[in-house]
Order: sequence, then structure tokens, then C-alpha cells
Amino acid sequence: MKKKRHIPALTVAEEKIAFLIWDREEMKCMELVRILASQSRQYVERSFGKFRKIIILLCTVCLVGCASREPKKNEGIERNGKALSSKESFQTEHPEETPMAEKRTAKKEVSRDWSKYFRDLKGAAVLYDVSREQYSIYHKKLALKRRSPCSTFKIISSLIGLEEGVISNKHSLRKWSGEIFWKDDWNKDIDFEEAFSTSCVWYFRQVIDELGKRTMKRELERLEYGNCDISDWKGKMNTNNNNRALTGFWIESSLKISAKEQVEVLARIFEKKVAYKPETLRLLKKAMAVHDQEDLKVSFYGKTGLGMDRGVVVDAWYAGFAEGAKGNVYFCVYLGRCEKEEVSSVKAKEIALRIVSDYFGE
Repeated sequence: MKKKRHIPALTVAEEKIAFLIWDREEMKCMELVRILASQSRQYVERSFGKFRKIIILLCTVCLVGCASREPKKNEGIERNGKALSSKESFQTEHPEETPMAEKRTAKKEVSRDWSKYFRDLKGAAVLYDVSREQYSIYHKKLALKRRSPCSTFKIISSLIGLEEGVISNKHSLRKWSGEIFWKDDWNKDIDFEEAFSTSCVWYFRQVIDELGKRTMKRELERLEYGNCDISDWKGKMNTNNNNRALTGFWIESSLKISAKEQVEVLARIFEKKVAYKPETLRLLKKAMAVHDQEDLKVSFYGKTGLGMDRGVVVDAWYAGFAEGAKGNVYFCVYLGRCEKEEVSSVKAKEIALRIVSDYFGE
């Protein structure tokens, strides 16, 4: 019967090197040390002295490499003993800036005075011209402030639902529960396109529940969607509604995104920076199409969003993109709580369409 191999203990210096490598996520080097150390005691006593110098030299080279290389996309770092992803660590330092991956290829920004479109409304606007690789921004501080996306998030839940087969082109009809909701358009069986156009919350609440937390989190991180926080899955933080068929993490809850990030995400989707099936994008674009537009030279696609806190409108959005002679232009208009004038997503939409139409006319 073979005797069990004895693994000799490492010296203090070797342990320090090994654990330092461990912290650097280079466990293979430590494993090499242990394999060599696991040889018979007699062989180790005779030869390990020679190997030790080689091992320490190799470990030193590895450490130099670890210290000099940049973190990979999904690689973690630590803060206060807690592991953070590269995206999370960047957002911890710069919560209202673009992700590090985009910062290396930052697009040109110009400040625009679009106050005439807003009048007394407190708001911000962001426009991204793909052909110029240029952002035009009004009220930058507010444009970088993260707020609840509200129903603009239906763009994302539709995208993921279509991609994952939870929403089917031929079989998108969902049965109404019989519960009477405040909006008459929701009190019936409803299909995907009508649910999108009427912003039917219960329809997309079901879609999101069927997708599940794991899929949703994965896709939001892939899109780099705001803070990617879906922790309040049921929307219990919402102070305006306690009907869980009409609440969720995207409605005045844990998920937050800025107007500039809304534009960046839309560009990632429709400029195909993040891969989705052509049929998914076709159906989503069809649902987002604006049919009551006045400017026939420009085709608009978008989604409104509205959020309330104890009956008062605190967030109003219109986010989307336009196709015209200048190519694709992505845009987002945000309106915040205002004492002087009534705030609504309809007004956000009107402002966005006017800004973009005038931009194409410049």
C-alpha cells in the first residue's frame, strides 16, 4: 500500500509570495509552488534549493505583469474588503459619468441653449449625432443625474422579452386578469404592440417576471444600463402605488439612469454595439414608431415615461431616435418636478420632437 505523500510547509517568504499572487488572481503560480513542494522529502531536501530561486524569479515576473496590466472588462477589484466589478468600481468613484470603456473613446460634446423649448420647465436634453460622433447637451448637470426610467424601460423589457422568446411575434396576446385598472385601455386582453403603445404596466410586469432576475441583471449589465440595480424587484419602494401588478424596480424604485445614459444605451442597441437578433430589433423598432409626427422628412421612434411621488409628477421622459438626411440621431428629454408649470411625458415628447426636427433643419 502506497504511503500518503507528505506536503512540506512553505517558508514564510514563499507564503508571502503565494498569498500576494492569490490576491492578484494568479492562483496558477501558487499551485506550481505547491506541486513542486509535494515531491518526496528526500528529493526536496536535495534539490528544492535550486528550484526555489527559479520559482521566486517566476513569481516576481508574474507580479510585475499583474501590476502593469490593465483590468479586464469583467475583472474585479476590492474596496473596503468587498469585491467590485470594474464597472461598479468606476461608478463608485464617478457615479454620474460614462463607463470607463467608453471614456477611452469619449465622443465630442457641445453645450446647447435649448431653453426656448423648455420655458419654465426644469429639464435637460441630450442628442447624439452618429455621423458626427457628437453629443449636444442642454443643462448638463441635470442630464447626468440618474433618475427612475419609468416607462422608458419598456424599450429594454421589450428588447429582452423579444430576444428571449418571452414575447412572441405571433403569440404576444396576454389574458387580462379581470382586475379593473385606472386606465381603460388596460382592462382587456392585450398584445405586445398595443401594450407598448398604451404603456400597459401589468403586461410588462408579467414579461419581466417571466424573464427572471438572472436574465434581467445579465442584460442590463451587458447594456451598461444606469446603475443596473434591480434589488427592489417588486417595487415596494414606490410611494405612489401598492398594487404589485403596477409596480417594479423600474418605476420610482431602485433602478436609476441619466438622460445621457439613456441615449448611450439606445445607440448601443440600434447601432448594434451589443448583439441582438435582427428580428428582435425590427419588432422593437416597429413598436417604437411614432405615427402622429408632423415632420415627414424625419422618422421618429421612442417611448414616454412618467413617475410620481405621492401623487406629484417627479420624473417625465421621452427617449428614442430619429432617422433623417443626417443619418441616425439618438435623443432623450427629461423633465423634473416643477412648481411653475405642469409636468408630463407628453410635454417631454413634444419638446424632443421639436428639438430633433429643428436639428435636422440646421
